[in-house]
Amino acid sequence: MSERRLVRRVAAPAMIVAGALWLAACGGGGGATSSAAAPSSPTLTGLQQSFTTVISRVTPQVVQISNPRGLGSGVAFDNKGDIVTNAHVVAGGGPLEVTDSHGRTYPATLVGSFGPDDLAVVRAPGASLPAASFADSGKTRVGDIVVAIGNPLGLRSSVTQGIVSALGRTVDEPGGNALPDVVQTSAPINPGNSGGALVDLSGQVVGIPTLAATDPELGGSAPGIGFAIPSGLVTDIATQLIEHGHVVASHRAFLGVDLATGLLNGAVVVAVQHGGPAAGAGIAPGDVITRIDSQRISGPADVADALATKRPGQRVSVAITKPGGSRATAQVTLGQLPGSRSS
Repeated sequence: MSERRLVRRVAAPAMIVAGALWLAACGGGGGATSSAAAPSSPTLTGLQQSFTTVISRVTPQVVQISNPRGLGSGVAFDNKGDIVTNAHVVAGGGPLEVTDSHGRTYPATLVGSFGPDDLAVVRAPGASLPAASFADSGKTRVGDIVVAIGNPLGLRSSVTQGIVSALGRTVDEPGGNALPDVVQTSAPINPGNSGGALVDLSGQVVGIPTLAATDPELGGSAPGIGFAIPSGLVTDIATQLIEHGHVVASHRAFLGVDLATGLLNGAVVVAVQHGGPAAGAGIAPGDVITRIDSQRISGPADVADALATKRPGQRVSVAITKPGGSRATAQVTLGQLPGSRSS
């Protein structure tokens, strides 16, 4: 299935928690109250009204996207039928269908997809969807109350809520992609939420939910830990896909090597792109990358994580072990990861 099959337990009633936080921040909690408190201080009723207003506004902007392998969600990007979603939601080809919040279904086509950032755009010109408003990522703050709207398990237009738990995370996706600068949220992200909307209380999209964390010890999902691609990156990549059909400026660092896991720690270089950054620095097939700057490398995933935090044009030190056992350090000026064309 194209949607991540990540199972998570249902969270505790977070509306009560959020309401308590709201009241406490405004001086409306338990204990002594100030005689100077304004009589119009927000109340739990006011918070509830904020939720219902935002949900009513954003729900028509969120659709269900289905293909022969599964389903996910999408967000109306403009008034022309362009819908942004996750690349993994539409992976594998085949006919696409978009279902709006009223249950009406429309055929859709793939405009373009960019796997490294797990973003794609599909087009359903007959859907007549209201375009979403995307927030300035730089203004998102830890502690902001957010709402996730999507289609978990096919339950159309479902809503969960929480807060922004952290910013600037780098997380690994199945398949080897490393997503930089993601938004961590306590709003439950369930199968089918991927590609939907994570919005603040002004109704602006702060991120596109993409996956939930798993607990390696328990072997299941980690409740209350979900991740969303930040709105700034979403608007950048979606705009490029709409205008060009592919990404022309990925803004992601590129080393120019194919890697494999070796018998010992490190990432084995199995191929080097001719004329690429690694080749220019003398890295060759058979070399084992053991460190990039200060980050130790135990396998290809570590290389992806290290590059996710770098930028094109940045110079890095790459420690390598040669096939004969000698060690060297290559100074590499990173290139820009090429964009991928629509499929």
